[in-house]
Amino acid sequence: MQKEKGNLYLIPCTLGDTPPLEVLPFLVKKAVEEINHYVVEHEKSARRFIKNISPNKNQGSLHISEINKFTADEDIPAMITPCLEGKDVGVISDAGCPGIADPGALVVQEAHKQGIRVVPLVGPSSILLAMMASGFNGQNFAFNGYLPIDKQERKSAIKRLEKLSGEYKQAQAFIETPYRNNQMLESLISSLNKNTSICVACDITLSTEYIKTFTVNEWKRKKVDLNKRPTLFIIQNL
Repeated sequence: MQKEKGNLYLIPCTLGDTPPLEVLPFLVKKAVEEINHYVVEHEKSARRFIKNISPNKNQGSLHISEINKFTADEDIPAMITPCLEGKDVGVISDAGCPGIADPGALVVQEAHKQGIRVVPLVGPSSILLAMMASGFNGQNFAFNGYLPIDKQERKSAIKRLEKLSGEYKQAQAFIETPYRNNQMLESLISSLNKNTSICVACDITLSTEYIKTFTVNEWKRKKVDLNKRPTLFIIQNL
C-alpha cells in the first residue's frame, strides 16, 4: 500500500517583535508544535519564531532547510521529501505570510508538481493589511516589489505606475530597503502629480504602527521618519 503523503503547511509569522499569539491564531501554534521539518528563509530567525510560539518544543528535533536567493533550483525538491514519506513540512518566511513576495513560493510550486497538499494558515500579510487600511481600490491592485535604486530610473518607474493607476483605477504597492524609506517618500512627493494619493504603511501590527493616506500636496506639509522601519508604499491616481 502506498504511504499517504504529508502536507505542506504555509506558516505565517509576526511582522516584528509583537507577541505571536496577539496576531496569530491558535492553529498556527498547533501546527508549529506538531511539525519538525521546515523550509525557511533564514534558520536563525525561524528558530527564534518557533521558540517564541512554542517555548517547550525541542529545538534538537527540528530539521531545517533554507531557501533564499542563494538556493539552487535543483535543491528544492529534496526540501519536501519528508512529505513523500508521510511527514508534514512547514514553510516559514522571515516576516508575514510565506509565498507572498517570498522565496517559499518555489517550494509551493514543487509541492503541486508532486501532488502534495498545500495548506495555507491565516496570519498577517503587510500587503493586505496596508491595502485594507489605505482606502484605495481593494478590487484592483498590484504589488510591484522594489523599484529601481537609480534616481532617474526610479522616477520613470513611479510615473509609469501613476499612469497605470489612473488608466486602470488600480492601486500600486511597492516596498523599499528600510534605510532608504525616507528617500523613497521624497521621490514620490517630487515625482507624482499633486493630487495623486500616497499611503504610507509603516510598522504594521507593531506598537509604533503608522498608516496614513494623503495627497502629494498634503504630504508636502507632513513630517515622518521612516528610516529603518518596515514600510509599504501604495499610490493611487484617483
